[in-house]
Amino acid sequence: MESQKKFARTFSFEFFPPNTPEGAEKLAQTAKQLAQLHPKFFSVTYGAGGSTRERTLRAVLDLQAAGHAAAPHISCVGSSRNDIREILREYRSHGIRHLVALRGDLPSGTAFAGEFQYANELVAFIRSEFDDQFFIEVAAYPEYHPQARSAQDDLLNFKRKVEAGADSAITQYFYNADCYFHFVEECEAMGLHLPIVPGIMPIGRFSQLARFSDACGAEIPRWIRRKLEGYGDDAASIRAFGLDVVTRLCDDLLSAGAPGLHFYTMNQAGLTTTIWQRLGL
Repeated sequence: MESQKKFARTFSFEFFPPNTPEGAEKLAQTAKQLAQLHPKFFSVTYGAGGSTRERTLRAVLDLQAAGHAAAPHISCVGSSRNDIREILREYRSHGIRHLVALRGDLPSGTAFAGEFQYANELVAFIRSEFDDQFFIEVAAYPEYHPQARSAQDDLLNFKRKVEAGADSAITQYFYNADCYFHFVEECEAMGLHLPIVPGIMPIGRFSQLARFSDACGAEIPRWIRRKLEGYGDDAASIRAFGLDVVTRLCDDLLSAGAPGLHFYTMNQAGLTTTIWQRLGL
């Protein structure tokens, strides 16, 4: 963890692109609330195979117009080089200089896998076409990507992304701080020296969290899962317990030298703001 302590702390919040005018209005209000915490940037996700391309662009431009720094996600699977080049030129024309570069998933029922197989190929393409015009974030998986053949394979995949030109990394969310510390130590042992910012998922609704976690391979420790299951439909108890667990996790990470936190907000301000206040940030 020693090398992480030298990086300036970065706090950021993630949104998904709304698909209704009401959703867009709600996102604007959420961003306004969270902007009071002075994050470095807001990121906006990008649907499987670029399925939310226009909505992602609209959300990023709306955030930018409101005076916020915004970083769009861009995924390469299901895309051609021309597709990616066109998207990046559009972002550049609007003054967007910060990207979250991901492999992404193919939409179900789609046959075309695209011209890129892995995120490191996307990062290398961005660097070859645009040099250092963009600051590039990539994903990291402390509990390892669910499709990786082995833990070592996943580490080597991450190394390839860094060597292709990534500037910084944001992790998948987790609830076991030791997995993050271990991952960072393994990266340092491979000579990878870049900020690896922990991804944080506040706990709101257990059913939603369980669904997300099963899909992305993020582990909910048994003691947390059993406790949340035990609360049943008691939303207040789930919220209170979740706030305690996630605040303690964030405190442990920052105390050990993590270079900031990236909150998966689900377009809600409440839980993230409460955790932030409890941490005294």
